[in-house]
Amino acid sequence: MTTTYVLDGSRIGTLDDFRAVAGEAVNGPGGYFGRNLDSFADCLRGGFGTPDEGGFVIEWRDHEPSRRALGHPETARHLEGVLARCHPANRPRVAEELAEARAGRGPTLFDVLTGIIEDQAPGSLRLR
Repeated sequence: MTTTYVLDGSRIGTLDDFRAVAGEAVNGPGGYFGRNLDSFADCLRGGFGTPDEGGFVIEWRDHEPSRRALGHPETARHLEGVLARCHPANRPRVAEELAEARAGRGPTLFDVLTGIIEDQAPGSLRLR
């Protein structure tokens, strides 16, 4: 049996919104499903609400508003926070990614999130 987790894209305006909506979809109101991109990837592997053996689908409904909201401006906002607390050895790379996002270039948070889903749970993402 395949479990379907529905993300309501109309409720996603920021990365924090995404975390809340994903947590709620998988684990109910107030549910946890990652606090950062790495822990989100870990959660997709099982043990945090999704079946350990896979067999689930993430149906991201009304995803176009999310795609716009998680675009370059929100990506830049996220990267500003990462830059402020990352290891000094990572600062040049993060600063370059931030400059690209501010210029409207490079992957957006939407791209990163959908990529993580596809990498960790291949074939499980349905954009509606």
